[in-house]
Amino acid sequence: MMELRPYQEEAKQAVFHEWETGRRKTLLVLPTGCGKTVVFAKIAEECVKNGDRVLVLAHRGELLSQAADKIAKVAHLGCALEKAGESCQGSWFRIVAGSVQTLMRDKRLAQFPGDYFGTIIVDEAHHCISNSYQKVLQHFDEAKVLGVTATPDRGDMRDMGEYFESLAYEYTLPKAIKSGYLCPIKAVTIPLKVDLAGVSIQSGDFKTSDLGSALDPYLEDIAREMKEYCQYRKTVVFLPLVKTSQKFRDILNQEGFRAAEVNGNSQDRTQILRDFEEGRYNVLCNSMLLTEGWDCPSVDCVAVLRPTKVRSLYCQMVGRGTRLSPGKDHLLLLDFLWHTDRHELCHPASLICQDKETADQMTLNLENAAMPIDIEEAEQKASEDVVAQREEALAKQLAEMRTRKKKLVDPLQFEMSIQAEDLSGYVPSFGWEMKPPTDKQVKALEKLGIDAGGIDCAGKADRLLGRLAKRREEGLATPKQIRQLEGRGFQRVGTWKLEDAKKLIDRIAANGWRTPRDINPHEYVPGR
Repeated sequence: MMELRPYQEEAKQAVFHEWETGRRKTLLVLPTGCGKTVVFAKIAEECVKNGDRVLVLAHRGELLSQAADKIAKVAHLGCALEKAGESCQGSWFRIVAGSVQTLMRDKRLAQFPGDYFGTIIVDEAHHCISNSYQKVLQHFDEAKVLGVTATPDRGDMRDMGEYFESLAYEYTLPKAIKSGYLCPIKAVTIPLKVDLAGVSIQSGDFKTSDLGSALDPYLEDIAREMKEYCQYRKTVVFLPLVKTSQKFRDILNQEGFRAAEVNGNSQDRTQILRDFEEGRYNVLCNSMLLTEGWDCPSVDCVAVLRPTKVRSLYCQMVGRGTRLSPGKDHLLLLDFLWHTDRHELCHPASLICQDKETADQMTLNLENAAMPIDIEEAEQKASEDVVAQREEALAKQLAEMRTRKKKLVDPLQFEMSIQAEDLSGYVPSFGWEMKPPTDKQVKALEKLGIDAGGIDCAGKADRLLGRLAKRREEGLATPKQIRQLEGRGFQRVGTWKLEDAKKLIDRIAANGWRTPRDINPHEYVPGR
C-alpha cells in the first residue's frame, strides 16, 4: 500500500468532505510535481470501493496513459480506455480513462446512460470550461465531479467558478518548496528588451504567429545571454512556433550548446527525449509540446520564450523544472524584459504572489537586481515594500478617519493591523463569492466592530468573519480595541493579545482618557 504524503492525504479527505456536504463539483489545486495523479488515483480507488464507476477525463493521450499507469501502480486497479477505436463497453474494469475528443461525439456519448459514471475526475481541469468538456459533463450530470489542476490564474478560477461549486483543497508552490517536496526557484531577469508592441491578442493571449515574428530578430542575442547563465545546465526552452524552435536550436548549437528540438511531428521524439534525459543534449527546444504529460526531474533551468498572459500556462512551463533530483539544489528561471504596453504578462512573481500589487513590486525588484534571486526571498521583500507603502497610505487615511470619529473599524485598517495580505489582496473565484455581502454578514461584521460598507463581496465578508472567529479563539485584540489604540498612534495593535490591549485601554481610561506621559505610542510594545 502506498502511503500518501501529509498534504496528499489532506487533499483526499477534503475532496470527500466536499462531496459529503453536498458540493458535488469541486476543485483540487496542486502544483506541478506534487503528485496530483497520485491523489486522484487514490480518490478513484476509494470511489470504486464505494461502488462507483469512475471516469478520468483528459484531452491528450499522454495524460490518459499517465493516469492509467499511476492508477495501476498506486491503486492496483486496471483501467479501460475510451479513446478512438478502443471502448470500455463490456469491460469489467470500474475505472475508465476517457478522451474528451472521443466522448464528445454524439454517437459515442449516446452509448452511455446518464448515470453510467458515479464519479468523474477531470485532469488539467482548467480546460473543462470548453464546449467539448461541458458536453460530456452535462451528459453525466448526476456524477460527482473532481477537477484537478496545477495553480491556475485568477481568470481561470473565475471561469471555473461558473461550473465548480467549491475549492476543496489548494497546496501552494511556496508550501511545497518549504516542505522539501519541490526544489527552490531562483529567477533572473535577462537585461534584453524584446519588443512585443506589434503582437496581437487571440483567445485572451498573445497570438503565436505574431510572437514568432517578434522573437526572430532577438534569437541570437538571447542565445548569447543564455550562454552566460546556463551553458552548463540542463535547460528546457519554450518557444511559440515550431520553425522558431528549430531556428533557435541551430543558433544555440552555433554558440556551443548541445541543443535538440522536439515537436508534434518529430518521428524520433521518444529517442530525443531519452537522449536529453541521459545528458547527450543539454538544451531542449520545443513549441509548447512539453507543457503537460512530460517529466524530467534533472532539468535545472527553464527559459520561457513564449510570453503569456495565462498564469496556468506559465506555471506549466516552469513546472517542468521544479521536481527534485540528486545534485540539483535549485531551478534557474530565466525571465526577459518583454517590452509591451500590456502589463498582464506573467513573470516569476506570478508563481508565488497572491496579489497583483506584490507581484508588480517583485517584478520591479528582480529587474533592478540583474542577478539570480530566490523567489521566496524576492516575494518577502516585495511584500515588505508593499506593506510599507500601504502603511504610509493608511496613515493618511487614518488621519481622515479620526476627524470623522467613526465608531466602526475600516476593513483596510483591520487587515493592515493584523498583517493579513491575503485579505487585502483577496479576489473572489466562485459565483457566490462575487455577490454583495448578505444582510446577515453585514450585521455580524458591524456587531464585531467592522465597517461593512468597505466590503464589496460575500466572499470577502465570509473570510473576514472566519478570521475574526479565529482571532477570538486565539485571544487576540478586537477590532474595537484596534480602533481605540491605533487612533492614539499605537502600532499594529492587531498583533496584540486581547488582554494586553484591555490593560492599556483601562490604564488610559483611568488617566482621564489621556495616554500616560511615560508611554510613547509609536514605540510601545506590550510586555516590554
